[in-house]
Amino acid sequence: MNLKLFLNPLLISTRPCYFRRPLLVLNKNYVVGTPLKRVNYFSTRTDKNKSSGWGQWEGVFKRSRIRDGAVAKQWEINCYCLLPLRTVSRVWGFFADKNIPEFARPLVFQTYARTFGVDISEAQHEDLKHYSTLTEFFTRPLKEHVRIIDSDSCLVSPCDGTVLSVGSVDNGQVEQVKGVTYYVQDFLGEKLDNRKGVQHINTKKYHEHLLHKPHEGNTLYQCVIYLAPGDYHRFHSPADWKPTHRRHFSGELLSVNPRIAKWLPGLFVLNERAVYLGEWAHGFFSYTAVGATNVGSIRVIFDKTLQTNQKRKTHKFKDACLGSGITLHKGDLIGEFRMGSTIVIIFEAPVDFKFDIAHGQKVKMGQKFGCVPEQKTLQQNAKH
Repeated sequence: MNLKLFLNPLLISTRPCYFRRPLLVLNKNYVVGTPLKRVNYFSTRTDKNKSSGWGQWEGVFKRSRIRDGAVAKQWEINCYCLLPLRTVSRVWGFFADKNIPEFARPLVFQTYARTFGVDISEAQHEDLKHYSTLTEFFTRPLKEHVRIIDSDSCLVSPCDGTVLSVGSVDNGQVEQVKGVTYYVQDFLGEKLDNRKGVQHINTKKYHEHLLHKPHEGNTLYQCVIYLAPGDYHRFHSPADWKPTHRRHFSGELLSVNPRIAKWLPGLFVLNERAVYLGEWAHGFFSYTAVGATNVGSIRVIFDKTLQTNQKRKTHKFKDACLGSGITLHKGDLIGEFRMGSTIVIIFEAPVDFKFDIAHGQKVKMGQKFGCVPEQKTLQQNAKH
């Protein structure tokens, strides 16, 4: 891959007088670390003459772009991790918490809403002067009945966003996006035994360790949801469950844009994340909020001790016991991101569990996600 394209966020392109348009332009979906959008920048005369020097250079430029399906090499990952994205995120957070003059708020927030497709009519406060900072606008609450929690499904969407991956966990591996996987043990952390402490075990045994009811034929499932900058930034409980343990991994703050997720294997393992482990009606249940560029701050309302986006990254986790006093129900507010990011749920369920969503689908918080067929039958009979 061309290093110039890889470092494009740090480069500013110039254009000679014989170019009619800029070589590279930013678009509304641009994120740090992704190739910039290319426009038809050659003059009509140059386009007609494909044998010219400029026409040949255009072909070289096309070949140097990241090809679909290409996966990052180790040196590319290392270079990407060297970018000061953690510092950028802290600086962004500093300015996002600064008070905006009241007269400028409508202009600032309307510009953001138009750029990222935010539906202001869903917000609890439609008057843009109500939001004194960017953070308040990003984490805005919605009107009471804008999101309806599906009562017939045992699992609902925890947030607004796009489904990057959904399905079963095979051989202890989770699909980041289609064709790119990572290990559950690397993502959730090593086995924790009350008597023996943290233990490293092989992938197969770790998979079996997570299953609470293997004798009932249960297996593990997973779902990854990406929250874009224009989505509702709060995240909720997707089921009735009890979180008992939290692990905070202080890692990178790389972009979790779908294009980056497709290019960089193990992205969610590298990034900072707060992992909540517990149980639900069918066994093991985990809920993870993944940090990203400009989203270092993750707030969880029932976990006041969680502190994210610290100066140092260790790639190690810190354990915290939540006790047994926390019970979450479908739709309960869990926390919020300061920008867009990712929610990953990994859970145990019967083998006949069926998802009601698909890869690439746009979802809204509270909509039907999946259920056990037997439970659907019981609910339908109860209605009749």
